[in-house]
Amino acid sequence: MGTSHAFEPIEVASRDEISALQLQRLKWTLRHAYDNVAHTRAAFDARGVHPDDLKSLDDLAKFPFTSKLDLRDNYPFGLFAVPRDQVARIHASSGTTGKPTVVGYTRRDIETWSTLVARSINAAGGRPGDLVHVAYGYGLFTGGLGAHYGAERLGCTVIPMSGGATERQVQLIQDFKPGIIMVTPSYMLAIADEFRREGLDPRDCSLRIGIHGAEPWTDEMRREIEQTFGIDAVDIYGLSEVMGPGVAQECVESKDGPTIWEDHFYPEIINPETGEVVPDGEFGELVFTSLTKEAMPVIRYRTRDLTRLLPGTSRSMRRFDRIRGRSDDMMIIRGVNVFPTQVEELILTEAPLAPHYRLEIRRDGRMDSLTVVVESAPGAAEDAIAGSAKHLGKRIKDQIGISARIEVAAPGAVERSQGKAKRVYDYRNQ
Repeated sequence: MGTSHAFEPIEVASRDEISALQLQRLKWTLRHAYDNVAHTRAAFDARGVHPDDLKSLDDLAKFPFTSKLDLRDNYPFGLFAVPRDQVARIHASSGTTGKPTVVGYTRRDIETWSTLVARSINAAGGRPGDLVHVAYGYGLFTGGLGAHYGAERLGCTVIPMSGGATERQVQLIQDFKPGIIMVTPSYMLAIADEFRREGLDPRDCSLRIGIHGAEPWTDEMRREIEQTFGIDAVDIYGLSEVMGPGVAQECVESKDGPTIWEDHFYPEIINPETGEVVPDGEFGELVFTSLTKEAMPVIRYRTRDLTRLLPGTSRSMRRFDRIRGRSDDMMIIRGVNVFPTQVEELILTEAPLAPHYRLEIRRDGRMDSLTVVVESAPGAAEDAIAGSAKHLGKRIKDQIGISARIEVAAPGAVERSQGKAKRVYDYRNQ
């Protein structure tokens, strides 16, 4: 098992020091956003709050939330807090559910972001001089360039491969011999499939650390990746609205959930229905307020990620638990709340089945039905596959509480994602 040491002293500072810095930075952020963003000023005024009302960290609960809808309503540059000509870079989300959400960075924001990703790679066990293979997508998506600048900031050698071209991914890993790969966990498994297709054992390659993010994944998937490649697989967390990758990072020595870089992002957990802040240790929706962003400060941004805050272990800063799912990719099937990760955990315990799947929801008459389309593992015996499919259906019924039809597909039949894996296909309104 690898180890990490603090990249910057604040990571291991006392909680009092961290809280004092957060309060100072939070006051600046609220004032900066209020003075320079018309939407924020209007939202504060409508709520009857003013930046001066923040006397303690707990006072943040008085201020309004920001949602993805606010970003869309102010498309493209309405939430920028600096003049457009001071924005050094623009990124945007994929916009699969409407207009893309646009984010901007000043030169100093890019420096901060690079430093936080460097801090994250360091916490994952990376060191200056390491070869880092970046297989996150480049372009408007924050993953590729975020990882790239951070790895360079740490002093690593970067291979800017981007996503896709799986055969070429394997070739470059074989030829350049990187020690670290930064890629979505689902695409890491697609790379593993390509190794095997070429008759190569993934465990024989040079990789020793995988830094995986951009989608929720389970401990079972971590075990699968670690055993397949013989590496340490750790979670990096971020979202473009808050910054991009590097908002939080799991430390390689503890692997107990991502440590939030609390000197730059203030976390809260709220009840998703009422918006009330819940105590540390209770599950709810993760909310972030940026503390140092110049171009586009975010106040109480609702991430839709469901988790809980936990005390720090490898660092003084708090961690969050493995994300249970999102309040917006939650499926409600016959009154039962279901997250793709719940199904994934069960699939991963069935050796004759592969970890490539999709969930199809349809309406049969008045009833919703769920079909789990899952690939068979290469080389698995037909009777073992049939037994596993039956067992999986029974466990979904017993543990999640819904009946699901299991459809086993041939290896390679489920479309591979080169970015975030799309798991849920809802055909009910078609």
